[in-house]
Amino acid sequence: MKIAIAQINCTVGDLAGNAAKIAEYAQRAKKQGAGILLTPELSLCGYPPEDLLLRDGFYHACDTALRDLALQAQGITLIVGHPRKIDRHFYNSASVLRDGKIVATYNKHALPNHSVFDEERYFAHGNEPCLIELDGVRFGINICADVWHEHAAIRAKEAGAQVLLVLNASPYHFNKQDTRYETIRERIVDTGLAVVYANMVGGQDELVFDGASFVMDNEGELTHQFPAFDELLGLVEFEDGKLVPGKCENVVKDEASIYRALCVGVRDYIGKNRFPGVLLGLSGGIDSALTLAVAVDALGADKVLAVMMPSPYTAQMSIDDSREMVRLLGVRYEELDILPTFTALQETLSPLFKGLPADTTEENLQARIRGNLLMAISNKTGSLVLTTGNKSEMTVGYATLYGDMAGGFAVLKDVSKTWVYRLSNWRNSMGRVIPERIITRPPSAELKPDQTDQDSLPLYDVLDAIMACYVEKNMNIAQIEDLGYASADVLRVVRLIRIAEYKRRQAPVGVRITDRGFGKDWRYPITVRYQDDF
Repeated sequence: MKIAIAQINCTVGDLAGNAAKIAEYAQRAKKQGAGILLTPELSLCGYPPEDLLLRDGFYHACDTALRDLALQAQGITLIVGHPRKIDRHFYNSASVLRDGKIVATYNKHALPNHSVFDEERYFAHGNEPCLIELDGVRFGINICADVWHEHAAIRAKEAGAQVLLVLNASPYHFNKQDTRYETIRERIVDTGLAVVYANMVGGQDELVFDGASFVMDNEGELTHQFPAFDELLGLVEFEDGKLVPGKCENVVKDEASIYRALCVGVRDYIGKNRFPGVLLGLSGGIDSALTLAVAVDALGADKVLAVMMPSPYTAQMSIDDSREMVRLLGVRYEELDILPTFTALQETLSPLFKGLPADTTEENLQARIRGNLLMAISNKTGSLVLTTGNKSEMTVGYATLYGDMAGGFAVLKDVSKTWVYRLSNWRNSMGRVIPERIITRPPSAELKPDQTDQDSLPLYDVLDAIMACYVEKNMNIAQIEDLGYASADVLRVVRLIRIAEYKRRQAPVGVRITDRGFGKDWRYPITVRYQDDF
């Protein structure tokens, strides 16, 4: 007896496309002798559907698509995730389809309402187990967060389950797979059940699902590990009711996993939203260089346009390095001199600014000229502007609204400056695409003479460490200082974090790669007086 895992990339709202993909995988699984095909959580409608779940028409469309899909379940049992409405209650469900019928339905018990999850907003809790039997083996069903708590798995065990089938839409963040292993082993200790864990793959707005589906036996030993970030049909064999060990692939880790997540996020945001390509401002700095490398690896050089827009303060080495990088990658490239526009704006504003010294106003003018030029090209061509700012800059507001923040997708939004360097070096180790001088020279916005980032900010290793403590770990000022960071640095960074919320709220969506990004899982007020210093 074989169980098949459909590790698939589902698109939110594409009911016909998702159903067709499930049907295709069912046919493939059937041909390979599988008796059951397990799909991801909410595979029929994609995850997360968010406020589509507040519309009655969405449930009606999902019900129709589910019944149509059931007609194609001939000679194989499908377990399909979908939203379900019963009277005035709504559920995150998994239905068992067999021989043209919906033979059973399980409603998710545990509804996460933290981090990027809002399931309490939409769904009611289920409380009943659901079992199916095939060739004398009884399978229980759980959905994602169910296995992060003991209740649902224990109910399945008490009902007679021998193996637990788990549908998942578990988003990626750095080192997430290790946490999944730990969690599943806890459930195995609780129940003594082997676990088949099927996870979604692909990008949906800021979230990336990494797949990496796996199987553990009833002693917590990993028997199957499928690759991460790729769609696949995985097969799991049972003999005399017991798992037959299969192949355990290496799951990409560290820089490789983050880089892959960025590429998947860019590829699916552009592809699923049907943009013909992307463009970005190439500055000769490391952030735009890494963004360009990711864009090319995700989409192909033919879909990427790089635009260098030198100002009076742009070093010749920045222009030279940009030209070298586009040559290495083979992308389209344009140079647009912003000096005439900058001069014209200064002249227009001179009556209002008479007698006032130059300051960040003039710096921001340059950034906004560039933003306007990129957006004009985007309007004309239909290609999406990728912004190039990193998480460190978003944290402390070291970015210009309607300037370098102008665009539709922020590739490095959740990538700290420290990780920008690590990822750039890693990418070059796979094949040189970023000129070495871009990586080794001091970072600079080049908006005034001899400018470096550290004129305005602490050293990035200090800034990023404080940011990680305050933003990602919710530590207070005293706790961070107890780790040995200078009080002046901590207070400075925390103050900048607090006053930059209005910028972050207006930033474009971007790929989430940590367990606390500036997106769905960061919801601070802009106008606020409270300060949690202790």
